[in-house]
Amino acid sequence: DGDTLGGIFEVQVKGVPVGLGSHAHWDRRLDGKLAWALMSIPGIKGVEIGDGFACAGRRGSQVHDELFYEPGKGYYRTTNRAGGIEGGMSNGEILVVRAAMKPIPTLQKPLRTVDIRSHEPGLASVQRSDTCAVPAAAVVGEMAILTVIAQEFLAVFGGDSLKEIEERWHRFQ
Repeated sequence: DGDTLGGIFEVQVKGVPVGLGSHAHWDRRLDGKLAWALMSIPGIKGVEIGDGFACAGRRGSQVHDELFYEPGKGYYRTTNRAGGIEGGMSNGEILVVRAAMKPIPTLQKPLRTVDIRSHEPGLASVQRSDTCAVPAAAVVGEMAILTVIAQEFLAVFGGDSLKEIEERWHRFQ
């Protein structure tokens, strides 16, 4: 139809260690850093972690993930509504992040506009356009999320050498 489409992509990251981010510093919260990274991608207009926007219409008993313990298994949850982040920090569950992207503005059917010099009404220029950039944005989003996770991993386990990082990681495990 000469129009464009937006959409939502989801990125899941397994194996994120517990404790990345901060519960005490607003500028070091993992959820904030992930949202910043995704919102930096052109066309992204919304980001949610876990059940995100759906949580606003639910009661707390339907939102929060209960904690259980079994000897030999340790601590665990049966749900992951928080999307792997609680209190600004990773909680060891699968990280689930979604981003909403608006449709590309370059349409084959031009929108109305105004000429900047003459102030006369006109039509926007028509140029080549993809129909939907969501699949490409998803690849960029994956890299943005993994970059943030890598930075946060190094903030916790980093050292002067790969050997030192590996030693710290193994001690943590």
